Order: sequence, then C-alpha cells, then structure tokens
Amino acid sequence: MTANELLARFSEQQVAAFFLVLARVSPLFILAPLFSSKMIPGRVRSIIAVGLAVGLMPVVKHGTIDLDPLAYGGLIVKEVVVGLAFAYALAAMFAGLQVAGSLLDTLIGFSFGSLVDPVTGNQSTVIAQLYSLFGVAILIAIGGDAWIIRGLGRTYEAVPLLDAPAIGSMVEGAQIAFSGIFASAFMIGAPVIIALTITDAAFGVVSRVVPQMNIFAVGFPAKMIVGLVLLGASLPFVSNFFIGSLHDSVVEALHFLKAA
Repeated sequence: MTANELLARFSEQQVAAFFLVLARVSPLFILAPLFSSKMIPGRVRSIIAVGLAVGLMPVVKHGTIDLDPLAYGGLIVKEVVVGLAFAYALAAMFAGLQVAGSLLDTLIGFSFGSLVDPVTGNQSTVIAQLYSLFGVAILIAIGGDAWIIRGLGRTYEAVPLLDAPAIGSMVEGAQIAFSGIFASAFMIGAPVIIALTITDAAFGVVSRVVPQMNIFAVGFPAKMIVGLVLLGASLPFVSNFFIGSLHDSVVEALHFLKAA
C-alpha cells in the first residue's frame, strides 16, 4: 500500500489533527532527556515520534480544524510552542546534573580533559559525562520514559488541540525551570563541594606551616581522591534526588501549561 493510498483512508480532519499532534510531540525528541539522545539515530527518533503521535491520536479530542493555510500554520506553531514548553521543563531537570558534573570537574581538576558525551553529542568533562549517563540509566530503570509520555498525553487536558496556551504562565514556568537548574546543580554537588573546600583550606594551612612542601604535587591527587570517594558515596542521594526531580518536573510542566 502506497502512502497516498494510506492517506486516502483518512479524512482531511484526521490527517490535519495527526500533524498537529506530531508538532507537539516532536520537541520531545529535540530537548527531552533520553528521547533526544544522540545515541539514537535521527531516523529512528523520527519513526518513534510518528508512532507516538499515532498512539496519542485516540486520546486527543478536538472540534473542526480550520484548514485555511494561515490558520492551520498558526495551530502548528502553537503546538510546537506547547511541546517545547513541556520538553524544556524536562531538559532543565537533566541540565542540573550536567552543570553539577561540570562544576565538580573544575573543582577536582578533571576539566583539563574532555570527551564526547554520547548522550548529548557534545564535548563534556569526565564527571559531567558520568552524571549524564547515570541520569539516563536511572530514567530507564524507573520507567521515566513512560512518565514523560503520560505527562505529554495530559498536556492535551491542560491545553486542548485547538485552544491557545496562556503565554504568561508558560514564561513563568520557563523562568522557574531555568533557575532550578542551578539550584539542583548545587544540591547535587554540595557534599563534594563542601569536602573539597575543606580540603583546599587544609592545604592552605599546611602551606603556611610547611612552606617548603610542594602543595600542588600533594594537593592535586589528594583532591582527586577525596572528590572521587565522596562522588561515589553521594550517588545514592543523587539517584533519589533525580527521581524526585523527574516527578516534580512533569507535575510543574503540567501546572504551568494552561489554556488562555
């Protein structure tokens, strides 16, 4: 069966609704953690996006769609904006992990070397990459992908297909999500940051008491050991924090998505 024959089985309204749903789903595969991973080929992500849009069609209720090119183009843009708002809240949660990792890399001294992160496809330092992969592993282990898809389905209750979103509420949500990146990063890295600060202070005292000691030669490996030990010890806390943040991000994204 050709694509034209397949499309002929559906009405114009059904086809128009499908592309509107696809427009809201697509940003998930650009910004959201796991779904936007560069480890998944672009063609595969496109196929998954189409399949997800087809799966959401039965739960999307709508009236008659205006097929005028200008009006329909406006609906497409609106759907993309709503999808971006939802995906941004999830991306901000994941960005907190990466910012925390980059901060710890700088404090410990791993920022001298960088690797290509398979999750984002960009260069990142060692601990930032570790946190990134750890976050993806936790997301898969707890079924976070299902949480995200359920949340995406509930966005149609908050902002129906043909309704305009409340822009003010979305902007407020984006501001809160952005500020939450740095708050999350500090909370994740706080135990290691405090320990490294105390280590630096201790070596500062030692350098005053024993000025002939080569503090750099001793301090660098010591900071690395302290940082790695506490990093490993803090992973259970990071895991619990990440799980809570994922749930809160989905809830907050739905809270700030409202119809005008």
